[in-house]
Amino acid sequence: MFDLDQTIKDRHSTRKFLPQPVPRALLDEALTLAQLAPSNSNIQPWRLVFAQDGCRDRLQEALLNQAKQQPTVSPLPSAFQHYRQELGAQVYGAMGIARDDKVNRQLAVLHNYEFFGAPVVGIVCMHQDLGFADALSVGMYLQTLVLSLTARGIGTCVEVSLATYPEIIRNELNIPPELLIICGLAVGYPDPDFCANHLHISRESVEKNVLFQGD
Repeated sequence: MFDLDQTIKDRHSTRKFLPQPVPRALLDEALTLAQLAPSNSNIQPWRLVFAQDGCRDRLQEALLNQAKQQPTVSPLPSAFQHYRQELGAQVYGAMGIARDDKVNRQLAVLHNYEFFGAPVVGIVCMHQDLGFADALSVGMYLQTLVLSLTARGIGTCVEVSLATYPEIIRNELNIPPELLIICGLAVGYPDPDFCANHLHISRESVEKNVLFQGD
């Protein structure tokens, strides 16, 4: 059994992985636990496709080729853009990349499509006919999986950026058209010598996000 509070505190986005393989037994343990996540009407809407070895490498090559030719970043509403800017300042700062260093910032962005060197990458999907409640179930599944992996010493990075090239992923991994591609999940052992892997992103106070009402 693992200390849940400590596991939640230890979880963070890994942005550089070691080439060390992840034992299938550990992945299976975490996946079995994730199946217990809450689910609307017990639909269990999550679908996860893993790529490793040559399949992973071919997916990386296809994504990198497209990202280099046509970089795509999912837009944010103007009222929320400052969160991305603040995140970038923290992450790139830890990597020693200056705000005006456009070349190295662009290279850092491309590491997303290399899965930050992770030996395993998962693609999280959901059937297109399902709705918000089911997307919520997928999110709870993903969090359960990530925490289960964290407890076993395995790093992760949820990669929304991968979903900006759904057709490439669909073609490379034979994902059927009725499945929506929601995000990617890089999985592997964190590189302990990479400074940004020791970065814990600052968060708002609870009061900023939570309101109690009552007499």
